[in-house]
Amino acid sequence: MTHHILLIIHLISMAIWVGGHLYLWWIILPGVLKSRDIERLLKFEKSFEPLGMPALLFLVITGIWMSLDFGIGPKDWFQFSSSMETVISLKIILLLITVLFAISAQTRVLPKLRKGIDRLNEMAIHITMVSLLGIALLILGSFLRYGGFY
Repeated sequence: MTHHILLIIHLISMAIWVGGHLYLWWIILPGVLKSRDIERLLKFEKSFEPLGMPALLFLVITGIWMSLDFGIGPKDWFQFSSSMETVISLKIILLLITVLFAISAQTRVLPKLRKGIDRLNEMAIHITMVSLLGIALLILGSFLRYGGFY
């Protein structure tokens, strides 16, 4: 039962994280790029962050917890010796890449945008990559239901 509750929290958190980024990517970003209206992007970022960042934190916590529940602990990560380990390891790699993009956006790109320095194209790349990584993580997670890739 605990695993099922963790999965529900994980899925709700993933819906928030990926859904928010898909909305940003498909709805907000095209208009921002066309109008060069940085404020619209910053407004979305400010309104989404209080929901999105806790969702990401819950994703990490529940993901690690469920991995341990599957019997796959840190010593098994990146061994790629079973289909479950492979999926979990790939998810961790994609998560780390996502975190790098998030850190880059928060420490490099957004501060410049807030100061009026045009970094919209760079931000668009960050948004696109985080959105695609979220989709890939979602797809990879679906393989766990069936025991991995094999």
